[in-house]
Amino acid sequence: MNSAASGSSFVQPESFEFTSENLERAQWYIAKYPPGRQQSAVLPLLHLAQRQHDGWLPRAAMDYVAGLLHMAPIRVYEVATFYTMFNLRPVGRYLLQVCATTPCWLRGSDDVAAACERKLGIGIGGTTEDGLFTLVEVECLGACVNAPILQVNNENFYEDLDGPKTEELLDALREGRAPPPGSVIGRGGSAPIKGKTTLTEPPQPIAPATTAEGAGDTQNAR
Repeated sequence: MNSAASGSSFVQPESFEFTSENLERAQWYIAKYPPGRQQSAVLPLLHLAQRQHDGWLPRAAMDYVAGLLHMAPIRVYEVATFYTMFNLRPVGRYLLQVCATTPCWLRGSDDVAAACERKLGIGIGGTTEDGLFTLVEVECLGACVNAPILQVNNENFYEDLDGPKTEELLDALREGRAPPPGSVIGRGGSAPIKGKTTLTEPPQPIAPATTAEGAGDTQNAR
């Protein structure tokens, strides 16, 4: 369970159901599993429900998913409370997840978190008054080579950040023009930050055998 805004009060909706489009998508997920194993679709269905419900999972949505999969509701609650990708409380339109594990910390994740707090006027676990941003700290997101990183809405990684680049990202999100995810310094994939250090030249082509004698040797070797 994501701990965002864990101390604030909120109202649970009385009901939830998928839109027709999402219900069709849910049935597609369920059909991927053999008879008797449909409960394996609980993760994608919860993710689908969270996306539909403004980035968080109300209890009504968990009960609805339990009904679709013929599960006891408590089994769905167990899944939703185990994974930090699921938010059981309302979050902002942009959920900012700052990785603070060792590689990101060594590369400056404190500066990223500080820039978020300074720019947004909130602390870790807080949500801005306009409901636009929620800021949380998370463990390793698996992009250590491009540290430090900030994940937005459980989907997009922004990598190679520092304080000023983080503030630029927040400005863009506030204006509704989310930059393309990836390295903010233009690094390609996980290439070295200062460019290639090996394999800097194209390989030389291997000359094929050109003599009958060479071909015969190859046949004899077989």
